[in-house]
Amino acid sequence: MRPYKLIAVLTLSVFAAGCSTTDIASRNAPFSNPALEGAVGQKNLLDTTFEAAVPIYDVTDVVVNVPENLIVSEANSYYPSGDIVWRGDPAGNRHEQVKAIFETAMARGTAGMTEGTPVILDIEVKRFHALTEKTRYTIGGIHAITFKMSVRSAETGLMLSEPRVIKANLKGFGGERAIAAERQGQTQKVRITDHLAGVIFTELGQPDGYSGQRVSVLAPQDNI
Repeated sequence: MRPYKLIAVLTLSVFAAGCSTTDIASRNAPFSNPALEGAVGQKNLLDTTFEAAVPIYDVTDVVVNVPENLIVSEANSYYPSGDIVWRGDPAGNRHEQVKAIFETAMARGTAGMTEGTPVILDIEVKRFHALTEKTRYTIGGIHAITFKMSVRSAETGLMLSEPRVIKANLKGFGGERAIAAERQGQTQKVRITDHLAGVIFTELGQPDGYSGQRVSVLAPQDNI
C-alpha cells in the first residue's frame, strides 16, 4: 500500500474511533442536574416521580380574630363601603356573627385533620362583604371574603410557615335565584359557611393551597 493511502486509512480509523467513543459515552452518561442531585441524590430520573410535599397537620385548635377596627356598614345600597357587610343574621354584633361563621366553617373543614404535626390555625378576617338586601333581591353580586391564615406549632407556638392571605370570594345569587335557593335552605349563611369549609380544606390539603377562580356576576347561575 502506498504511504499516502496508509496515512489516509489510519486517519479515518482514528476519526471513526473517536466519534464512536464519544457517542457511546454521551448516550450512556447519566442525566446530570446539580439542583436535582443536591435535593434527591443520584437517581435515574426516568424511574422517579416528583411530587410536591404537602405537610400533614393535626389541627388541634382554630383561633378566629375579627378585628374591632373593621368597619361595619348597614347601608342598604348595591355596594356599600365598609369592611363588614352582613345581613344573613338578625341585626346585632356583626363582628361576633362573622366570627361564628368562620369558627363553624374552619372546624368543619379541618374535622378530619387529626394526624401529623399538631398545629393551631390563626385566622384573621380582613374583609367580609356579603350582599345587602337590595343587591340580593335584584342583580346579585359577589360575597367578597378575605382572611389571613397562619399555622403555628401547638407544642412550641412557633410559626411553621409564612402567613398567607386568602381571597375566598363566592358568587352571590340575586332575584328569583336567591329566593329559590333560600327556599331550599341555601341561605347566604349556609352557602358561605360551606364555601369557607371547602377553602380551608383545600388550602391545607393541596400542594398549591387554595386558589379561587375569578368570580363574575355575569356568569350563569346554574346551580346552588
